[in-house]
Amino acid sequence: MPINVQNDLPVREILEEENLFVVEEERATHQDIRPLQICILNLMPKKEDTELQLLRMLSNTPLQLDITFMRVGSHESTHTSSVHLHKFYYTFAELKERRFDGLIITGAPVEKLEYEEVDYWPELCDIFEWSKTHVTSTFHICWAAQAGVYYHYGLPKRRLPYKLFGVYPHKVHHRKEPLVRGFDDYFLIPHSRYTEVPADIIHACPDLTVLAESELAGVLLAIAKGGRQVFIFGHAEYDRYTLRDEYIRDHERGIDTALPENYFPDDDPEKEPNLQWRSHSSLLYANWINLVYQMTPYNLDDIR
Repeated sequence: MPINVQNDLPVREILEEENLFVVEEERATHQDIRPLQICILNLMPKKEDTELQLLRMLSNTPLQLDITFMRVGSHESTHTSSVHLHKFYYTFAELKERRFDGLIITGAPVEKLEYEEVDYWPELCDIFEWSKTHVTSTFHICWAAQAGVYYHYGLPKRRLPYKLFGVYPHKVHHRKEPLVRGFDDYFLIPHSRYTEVPADIIHACPDLTVLAESELAGVLLAIAKGGRQVFIFGHAEYDRYTLRDEYIRDHERGIDTALPENYFPDDDPEKEPNLQWRSHSSLLYANWINLVYQMTPYNLDDIR
């Protein structure tokens, strides 16, 4: 897929080295098609890591995507340079008059807090509300998925007795749904979280359809009627070493986190982790982009 990002975005060079198709800005402006406008609201502290992970996932569709990065203006990021933020990111205040074909909202390391305790929660609620009229489909990841079903449908989360941490198998439901088209019966996706929205509550919500879930990790994927909202409670975008790095980070901070399940060969953290989820993760994002393409109006002003 031709991803159109700014020419000097630092992760662009990595994407090109991995032989992913990144179209030059000048070339993109001369192609006689309408690119899909995709906004990424990046709530993660290390924003460049998340940029790279998500742009990898968005690289498997023949459609041209114009990527815009958003940050919340009501929170000061301390793990990403201010130069990078001001050069490559827009605040919601700067984007709220625009419309987008797709919006991705990342997870955030704030799940132990109540939603209302998060300093940017009022702004995020404004973004959730704005997405109803300015975005064709919104893809919510992990904490953003929990926050999204809480805001839109009033579904509460609960604290788990331990950190759900590892790579888990999930069974596909409603396999004729476009979002899981081409999936195997079972597939693996990483999880890393301390909270969950109970599966029975999600199943009981008449506006949501569960498309994949795990006996160990609960609901993974749910979609609202019409595809306007997608919720994934795991991390399909994670790369090979993300769980390893989280495990090391936790122990350096004195947090007694167990080894991620089904991740290190022989449960040996000295061995290279197996990458077991990339193909289905790429397919999920490609299916979502195709869904957006089928749903979105040619004229973005027609989004309602």
